[in-house]
Amino acid sequence: MSDRWYSKAVVYCLDIDSFADSDGDGCGDIRGLIGRLDYLSRLGINCLWLNPIHPSPGKDDGYDVSDFYNVDPRFGTLGDFAELLHQASNRGIKVIIDLVVNHTSDQHPWFLSARSSPDSPYRDWFVWSETAPPDRNQGMVFPGEQDETWSYDRTAKLWYYHRFYKFQPDLNIKNPEVRAEIKKICAFWLQLGVAGFRMDAVPFIIEQTEPGNPSSPMDFGFLSELRQHVQWRRGDAVLLAEANVEPEMLTGYFGDEGGSSNRIHMLFDFMLNARLVLALARQDTEPIIDALRDSPKLPDGGQWATFLRNHDEIDLSRLTAEQRKDVIEQFGPEDHMQLYGRGIRRRLAPMLGNDRRRLELAYSLQFSLRGTPVLRYGEEIGMGDDLSLDGRNAIRTPMQWSLLPNGGFSSAEPKDLVRPVITGGEFGFEKVNVTVQRHDSSSLLSWFERMIRTLREAPEIGEGTCTHVDVPAPRGVLAHRADNGTGTMLFVHNLSDEPAVIDLSSLAADAEFPNDVLADQEYPEPDGLDKISIGGYGYRWIRMRRTA
Repeated sequence: MSDRWYSKAVVYCLDIDSFADSDGDGCGDIRGLIGRLDYLSRLGINCLWLNPIHPSPGKDDGYDVSDFYNVDPRFGTLGDFAELLHQASNRGIKVIIDLVVNHTSDQHPWFLSARSSPDSPYRDWFVWSETAPPDRNQGMVFPGEQDETWSYDRTAKLWYYHRFYKFQPDLNIKNPEVRAEIKKICAFWLQLGVAGFRMDAVPFIIEQTEPGNPSSPMDFGFLSELRQHVQWRRGDAVLLAEANVEPEMLTGYFGDEGGSSNRIHMLFDFMLNARLVLALARQDTEPIIDALRDSPKLPDGGQWATFLRNHDEIDLSRLTAEQRKDVIEQFGPEDHMQLYGRGIRRRLAPMLGNDRRRLELAYSLQFSLRGTPVLRYGEEIGMGDDLSLDGRNAIRTPMQWSLLPNGGFSSAEPKDLVRPVITGGEFGFEKVNVTVQRHDSSSLLSWFERMIRTLREAPEIGEGTCTHVDVPAPRGVLAHRADNGTGTMLFVHNLSDEPAVIDLSSLAADAEFPNDVLADQEYPEPDGLDKISIGGYGYRWIRMRRTA
């Protein structure tokens, strides 16, 4: 790939059903999304990631797919989707979609056929066992909601494997026909015009499950096959993977042992995400410094995708018990704010007490660290959550567009909405919506637009190196720099509410004309870099030098 566009992208993630409803049926749709593309363009988004768009019984918010070659009729038609791709392209926005091929719905024709007869051509497309595997009560993804990973099917008279819910039988990656079908699915959507895929649950896709073996082998070679296949079909196609695994395993998802970048282009940085949240909770930069130090070196072309909030809970499972305790005490102290014993099911604004200073600080940190930033819909206006909804739906409420009924999301009766719009209180649509913030140059939305414009002028962040500047500093103050052939940027963030001054004169030789390009307030010019002041919960992006 000659132009690694993904290293310069700002990715915006949304569920079509909760973004914009064009026909008043209470469910968001593709036409509604097309009508909001200009909003995304103005915000500075150049890559749109859509959560599952396929037909589904809807037991797991679309992640139980019943047809990989179509669009959920609630959202529209394939023709509508093709028009979305065209209109997005007109605005310089690439579209990637969720690729959910670890499993299917139990209502998918493949599984219905597979369970019906041992002679079915699809019987070996799934993972079966004649006896109850001894490890069937291990490895659950949803503890508390899921009791086992193997279930007995009375029709097939066999046990079938499901890493997730029992209505999501796993596909058998060992089967060459399954591998060929996954490639065919990718080719179909690439031919239609998508720019790539966010691959769901990649460690489980490549798991060659063996009944009774909780440590079944992993087939990383399939990732190399898939990468080669999608890039022959579309040269600039990208694979963005969800792989929340141990740090020492991460480089294997990017490329082979020879150091080639021949597998996944981008991985979500779960390790950095958990450390960022811990740092915000403790108001201590050490977890971020640790994350930067412990990040494995990526092969050329490999890229991290950074995030603060995504469509799931904040996963704290890779923190120590003491670290998890500190985060939960600060950001999810009540039981109904927590999920699966490992995470927090809240949006960032309520987690940070709706403190505008801390919100800007948090997103300034995310967007200035190495990698490609991913932003969840509604975070740019500081949307809240609805903890009365079950599980992950707390953070999947409809987008709040205006002061119109239902926040401008839909003209349907409230009872007919796919999920209730947040109403009343400090996060209700009456106070938090796009229209009100659009008319306020000091709003969070306006700040996001400025920040993303500044990011566009600093390619060092997405494409260059990221280095902690190790100088004496208060525990709440982090200094780091980004360098590449275009120049150098310096960043200072203060995670505490106490103002501070640090001496960065050791970097003076690398500066030509240091000046603030983004900051939480007006600061004295950073001449000499010997007395860099930073306010409580403050941030400064300082351009050190620019190379032609």
